[in-house]
Amino acid sequence: MKCKTGIFLFFFFILACTPALALEPEEILVIANTNAAKSKGLARYYMKKRQIPHKNLVLLFMTDKETCSREEYEKKAVPPIRRFLDKNPGIRAMVTVFGVPLRISGPEKTQDENSDIYELELKIKALEKDLNQEQGEDLKQKKSDELSALKTRREDYLKRVDKEAAFDSELALVKKDGYELNMWLPNPYYLGFRGQELTINQSEVMMTSRLDGATEEGVKRIIDDTLEAEKTGLKGRAYFDARWKDPGDKKLSGYAFYDRSIHKAAQSLSEKKRMEVVLNDSELLFQKGESPDTALYCGWYSLAKYVDAFTWQKGSVGYHIASSECTTLKNPDSQVWCKKMLDHGIAATIGPVGEPYVQAFPVPEVFFDFLTEGYLTLAEAYLISLPYLSWKWCSSEIPYTG
Repeated sequence: MKCKTGIFLFFFFILACTPALALEPEEILVIANTNAAKSKGLARYYMKKRQIPHKNLVLLFMTDKETCSREEYEKKAVPPIRRFLDKNPGIRAMVTVFGVPLRISGPEKTQDENSDIYELELKIKALEKDLNQEQGEDLKQKKSDELSALKTRREDYLKRVDKEAAFDSELALVKKDGYELNMWLPNPYYLGFRGQELTINQSEVMMTSRLDGATEEGVKRIIDDTLEAEKTGLKGRAYFDARWKDPGDKKLSGYAFYDRSIHKAAQSLSEKKRMEVVLNDSELLFQKGESPDTALYCGWYSLAKYVDAFTWQKGSVGYHIASSECTTLKNPDSQVWCKKMLDHGIAATIGPVGEPYVQAFPVPEVFFDFLTEGYLTLAEAYLISLPYLSWKWCSSEIPYTG
């Protein structure tokens, strides 16, 4: 599937004294929505603070809702952004601003796709009807197994034809034409794909991030906190919340792989002694008040139910591994982790706008290791740790340009 899940809300600031490969102000394109109140004003505020040239602003006119259609994205967002990039080849990163949609809904399924789904549904209903009739235990078990297999096929097929995407993740491929919308696309910058032949080239990928939150005041707070953290350095503790004990060097996949990766991130940062590290390896998450002075964070699970355990430091960075944690940044009743972390003071986070599947999350040990080395910006650390593009990822970030 496409990298629908992610929005990377982040900034490019230096975590260590080592010089980062910072972006220059003229290398950043800022994207705002003139149809959304406060969007253009916040873009100007950010650009002034970062000394980004006035010309590096593209104004879209599209829905001010958090979801736009695929047609609206292709007709109202892609053309003006491409025109600007064609005229300004030196642009290295793009920042979408408060008011630009989070998510792109999938287009209507094709006739063939609907036909395939319909046939699977008919077979499932027929087997369910058979199972309700009296019959021998052996035959009943056989049909029950067939039904389970058919439901798995249906689920797998629905995943393959999933075309929903995060606006920012899709925007990362704005320079590329004619790629497959079903599911995700391998990210050529991801370190795990080094040496492999992929359908996307690095030259076709743009660093993309988002400056967003629940309110105008919240977005300004992120900008101002980040600037302050850049001057004084990021201070505080790193909290890593695994669910199980470290399994060692076993070959793992899925949830177990990511849980061990959280362990590895904690171990690496602890060995380098850059900051105090606190690791929780029980199934119970950090609870209220247990994570003061939080500078860095990664953990899971507690689906769509933020646990207020943290006191976020200015400039803090972290993300939570759980499905659909960036479905909204505006709904005041929502408890999704991205929204609540931003509301409570984090400066940069990452999250999915839909079901991303765990293998699509940024790999914690890669992300935090390179981030804390100080040689890469936050956007670059995100890009090399993210397996897939054209998917559901959004990031809340503010590019550092110093």
